[in-house]
Amino acid sequence: MKRICTPEEAVREVKDGASIMVSGFMCCGQPPQLMEALLKKGVKDLTIICNDAGFPDRGVGKLIVAGQVKHLIASHIGLNPVAGQKMHSGEMVVELVPQGTLAERIRACGAGLGGVLTPTGLGTEVENGKRTVEVSGKKFLLELPLHADFAFLQAREVDRFGNAFVPKSMKNFNVVMAMAAERVFVETDKVVEPGGIDPDKATIPCVFVTDIVKGGGNA
Repeated sequence: MKRICTPEEAVREVKDGASIMVSGFMCCGQPPQLMEALLKKGVKDLTIICNDAGFPDRGVGKLIVAGQVKHLIASHIGLNPVAGQKMHSGEMVVELVPQGTLAERIRACGAGLGGVLTPTGLGTEVENGKRTVEVSGKKFLLELPLHADFAFLQAREVDRFGNAFVPKSMKNFNVVMAMAAERVFVETDKVVEPGGIDPDKATIPCVFVTDIVKGGGNA
């Protein structure tokens, strides 16, 4: 059985300078109570790895506005103007990664790979400072794996073993992030007994989950 904890208990282990993967796409699928707990705790110099910078008043975007994020690795920041301001002022380092490449770099970590080869980004600023590899006469970029201290994920329901059901578009980065972090906290508003989730719906296997966070709701 996994430990069931509150959002405040889950973020107790997060220290200044920690790296955190956050699931979600434009805040859909982000764990709202964990984001609020991080905001309340006030930890700083975080490295956040997520699809995007969210919105200024929602999810991970609040952490950016509060100045708690030192390094953001994401596929775009266009919906959060504060993220753009902090990037241009030098207050926050932003590493923009093509969306598919971002997912593959996270997956590579969880799969134990040394990196992935992709043609995406060749001839653009994405190529700067990266090694290129030629395979069968074609040139590829070598993209290195992404790892984090924590993964903060959201699921519709989780059983006491830690198997998590994530529906529809909420799946996005959940599975690959669960494989690529040292500690994995899954926030849900519904915890069921073992056997309560159809095995076909077990989106995140329990072996990747560290703790269940009883939260839910929309912050």
